Amino acid sequence: MITFKFITIGENLGTRILGEKVRNMLLPMLQQNELVVLDFEGVDVVSNSFADECLAKLLLIMPLDELKKRTTFRGLNDFARKNIAVAFKRRLLVMESSN
Repeated sequence: MITFKFITIGENLGTRILGEKVRNMLLPMLQQNELVVLDFEGVDVVSNSFADECLAKLLLIMPLDELKKRTTFRGLNDFARKNIAVAFKRRLLVMESSN
């Protein structure tokens, strides 16, 4: 198990560019560890675009069930939790409609 602390990136996580950068940091951790704790303690804002780029686009690499098994969230405030959930729902809809 390994923990990725998003506060090391910043308190406000808002752009797709930053989301892509962080996703590229997370990928090796996901590939090399059975469980990655996604720790958002101290993070105030997670935008929809960051959540989609950083987290929901992981669905392009691994199925949702595997992603759920290999990650766990910690320290999310309600605003960030909602935006991450919306990003995953939208990404899943896009993927379903393209099949």
